[in-house]
Amino acid sequence: MPGISIVMENGSDQPMKPLFLIICYIAAVTLPLILSWLVGGPPRAFHQELASGLGILAFAMILMEFVLSGRFKNVSNDIGMDVTMRFHQMMARVALAFALLHPFLYRSTPVGGPRPWDPTRQLVITTDISDLSSGIAAYLLLPSLVLLAIGRTKLDYKYETWRLMHGIGALLIAALLLHHTVYAGRYGSQPVMTGVWLAMTAVSVGSLCYVYLLAPLRDKTRGWRVTSVKQVTPKQWELTVAPDGHSGLDYRAGQFVWLNVGHDSFSMKENPFSIASAPAAGPEVSFMIKEFGDFTRTVGQIKPDTVAYLDGPYGSLSVEGRSEPGIALIAGGVGLAPVLGILRQLRLTHDPRKVKLVYGNRSVDQIAYREELGQENVTLVLSDPPEDWQGETGFVDGALLDRVFSPQEFKEWVFVVCGPPIMMDLVEDHLLKRDTPSDRILSERFSYD
Repeated sequence: MPGISIVMENGSDQPMKPLFLIICYIAAVTLPLILSWLVGGPPRAFHQELASGLGILAFAMILMEFVLSGRFKNVSNDIGMDVTMRFHQMMARVALAFALLHPFLYRSTPVGGPRPWDPTRQLVITTDISDLSSGIAAYLLLPSLVLLAIGRTKLDYKYETWRLMHGIGALLIAALLLHHTVYAGRYGSQPVMTGVWLAMTAVSVGSLCYVYLLAPLRDKTRGWRVTSVKQVTPKQWELTVAPDGHSGLDYRAGQFVWLNVGHDSFSMKENPFSIASAPAAGPEVSFMIKEFGDFTRTVGQIKPDTVAYLDGPYGSLSVEGRSEPGIALIAGGVGLAPVLGILRQLRLTHDPRKVKLVYGNRSVDQIAYREELGQENVTLVLSDPPEDWQGETGFVDGALLDRVFSPQEFKEWVFVVCGPPIMMDLVEDHLLKRDTPSDRILSERFSYD
């Protein structure tokens, strides 16, 4: 499944919601810093205060990372999964920089045992190794966690393994930093601040418990069953599931879920997939899945009636409720999945808006649902076409878009983009050059650097 560079998901109908969430984030991160300043002791040298401030900000930002995991609908669905995850990544790196810089700003610190001559703890940190060791351990673990996340696609281990390591690593770092802040910090040892840090850590750990314990427990009572597995291209499959004893999923065309097939609801073996079906088609939900990883290579072996669990819906790649006169759907490869869901919903609801679809692939045998797409105003693009190919050749780029869309359509239509990151970057950049408003560029990718 495929981010964004520029996206105001949900359009301009809720402009205050992202701003409100950003204000909440800033307030949560700066609250410990402000309270520390209010309850702190006598002022010290600037570099020591700066060191404490960076440490406080780093810890607060790390705790907030738990909430920015992308698994909370009120966050990711309102401002977009891309924005949520990109912000999660950016803030993790900023927190890492603050944390790495934090100890060096103290400069020289006397060593030795207890310091009765420093009752106000002017030096911030104790020389007791038991209090310092937790901070040292977190100092070593945090860069490893961030680097493993950045390079996870290049490492040869399963996604489920990385996800488990990431969750346990984040939890361990939070616990180590809590101990270090309370027992080795000048400000963290204040009773008020100790309570604040305990409360913030509890909320963060609670969010992790929700994702890994409460959500699976809820999903266990809302199981699904596989009804069919169909091959749509040599390496792409359509997997369809039906609700087992409940009404189904309340979703919008273009959204995605975390899909778990053939495992217990508490299993880590779940992956994000866009929904290729339309809500108006009924309670069954279909996915277009390309063979790529450990799970996807086995999709063709899944038997009907296999148990499945869906966690969702997530994402805001939806044209529902928008007022633009036309809808441009631009897909590459398996990025067709959410676009297909939108297209099917528009057809079933007899939406009067004009629709154009641009769909790119490498070869002709990779074109999925070709007969169904033939009913639409579709432009097929192949980078490696056969000799008798009559459609567009090359890549989905600016030159192609200029041939398909008029200047007026660039400015007035809504553009939904999903596919390989390189294609999405080219399309989004070109749309901006053609004066397409950023709130009319909807895109989601699930590959981040």
